[in-house]
Amino acid sequence: AKFISAEERTGVTFDDFAGQEYIKRELQEIVRILKNGEEFQDKGIYCPKGVLLHGPPGTGKTLLAKAIAGEAGLPFFAASGTDFVE
Repeated sequence: AKFISAEERTGVTFDDFAGQEYIKRELQEIVRILKNGEEFQDKGIYCPKGVLLHGPPGTGKTLLAKAIAGEAGLPFFAASGTDFVE
């Protein structure tokens, strides 16, 4: 078994992520669902099981994922793509 690193609080928010305003606005919906899950479940909307961030190395995918966790006040679990193949 591989170790998956976990951070209780990331300390990263969308303010730390420059650019991509459209993507940040879209991801705010996920943050709202993560924060107020019960309110959305009453309306039949459930939290997504995951979000796939795709792009070349060094483009800020991990920082953006940490910002989502930081905005929602949730822990962040990191695993590399090769862990999924195994």
